[in-house]
Amino acid sequence: MTTDELCFQSARDIAEMTRGGNVSCTDLMIQTLARIDAVNPNVNAICTLAADQAMDGAKAADNLPKEKRGKLHGVPVAVKDLAETKGIRTTWGSPLFENHVPDFDQLFVTRMKEAGAIIIGKTNTPEFGAGSQTFNPIFGPSRNPYDLSKTVGGSSGGAACALASHLTPLADGSDLGGSLRNPAAFCNVVGFRPSPGRVPSYPDRMAWNPLPTLGPMARTVDDVAFLLSVMAGPDARCPISLDEPGAVFDAPLGHDWAGTRIAWTPDLGGAYDIEPEVVAVCESSLGAFTDLGCEVAADQPDVKDGAEIFQTLRAWMFASSFADAYELARDKLKDTIIWNVEKGLALSAQDVGTAEIARTQLYERVLKFFETYDFLVLPTTQVPPFDVDMPWVTEINGKTQDNYLDWMMSCSILTLTGCPAISVPAGFTESGLPIGLQIVGRPRADLSVLQMAHAFEQQTGHWKREPAFT
Repeated sequence: MTTDELCFQSARDIAEMTRGGNVSCTDLMIQTLARIDAVNPNVNAICTLAADQAMDGAKAADNLPKEKRGKLHGVPVAVKDLAETKGIRTTWGSPLFENHVPDFDQLFVTRMKEAGAIIIGKTNTPEFGAGSQTFNPIFGPSRNPYDLSKTVGGSSGGAACALASHLTPLADGSDLGGSLRNPAAFCNVVGFRPSPGRVPSYPDRMAWNPLPTLGPMARTVDDVAFLLSVMAGPDARCPISLDEPGAVFDAPLGHDWAGTRIAWTPDLGGAYDIEPEVVAVCESSLGAFTDLGCEVAADQPDVKDGAEIFQTLRAWMFASSFADAYELARDKLKDTIIWNVEKGLALSAQDVGTAEIARTQLYERVLKFFETYDFLVLPTTQVPPFDVDMPWVTEINGKTQDNYLDWMMSCSILTLTGCPAISVPAGFTESGLPIGLQIVGRPRADLSVLQMAHAFEQQTGHWKREPAFT
């Protein structure tokens, strides 16, 4: 294959070609780096490029005997700039760590390397991953390849952008309030928030906390499952890791959906504001489920207090994680982080305990809901991609959004349930901006969610629409 043709292949196909020796890892890396050089200046998806290390890794991969080649042999992968990567700068998007180079890899990075992946660099993220708009004072904003004047979302915005721009076939992300799902929706790719503990986190200062998760991103659901099969699996150093091996996600995703019960809701029963155009795009795609033999009904679980619970627990997390930085270098933190830390520091033990009790009750209501339905589907985001110079959405349908989290509740409330949730391309606005649909499954039903998302993706084909400039 010539020019940058390889960059437009699926990750699974690329891996098959490199493992079998039909394509050299060196040629693949040359094409990858050439495309990054040509396209990344427009989108700013990859913030740190380790080109020399990547080329050395590709040459070494070509010399590895076929019997020793792993599942991701020679596949280029960019890692979100919130995860430690040995020998490659990791900044967390913060001036406090602008020149930080770790001497170790985070666990999932180690797993990808052991499977043969080659780390080419880091993808851009907002400062400390705070907020669903990817910009920071070190690298600036990432730009949406479908409209360079718009945001890519966040906080895995650089990852989603890199995928949509064909700079890498696979990427990782992390998700607290929607950071795998939101940017996937904005960039017409796939982002999967798996069950807590599905992808073990190590090292982790708050290892027992089930709210944040690590997960895979790709251009198709099949490639997401392919990467998850490497990232997932137990590790005793992560106390909430699930015992199921990652290999279960490497099976074919085909399934018979006749009689499957699906609940559709635009706004979780009025739990948040949402723009009508987003609802219209998602509603227009619901026929794909009936075509698959599913029964679709308008319904939703009772999550009336979800926004308040999430914001309390998130504030507690921020106070726990960033109190030291707040005390020592408050002037170097962005305003939204300061607000979130101060909100957390103002909480009492009773505030946090009340939120945890309310979260348990919410979970029990959702569990009861899933006795009637197999899946819940809803828009991933409350707005289409917005101006890249706007830090966060301050108004929806004429209603003021009180803080930088209010416009993300379509994802954040579902974080509280612990249920696996995926964002898949659902169509486009009249102006050509991507919209995502969220598919949520029962607790720990990760494989079922992937199977349903794959069927929807194949039925609709929205993922095939490329950004015009690329």
